[in-house]
Amino acid sequence: MSIAATPSIIACPDGPLIVRGDIDILSSTGEPIEPNRRTFALCRCGVSTIKPFCDGSHKLIGFKTDGPAPEG
Repeated sequence: MSIAATPSIIACPDGPLIVRGDIDILSSTGEPIEPNRRTFALCRCGVSTIKPFCDGSHKLIGFKTDGPAPEG
């Protein structure tokens, strides 16, 4: 697998999960969901109208994530 194809997920502060690389996305029933691009954003706020993908709704509702977990 090349470095470009290695999947990565980055949690944006107060925003979505940015996913890069080749991964499979499945619905809660196990059906495949096609992202239609190699880099996409997954909703974390629960308000997006295009779930599981982000539509920017987190900005409208003031979605906030917790800070990093304490070490130890």
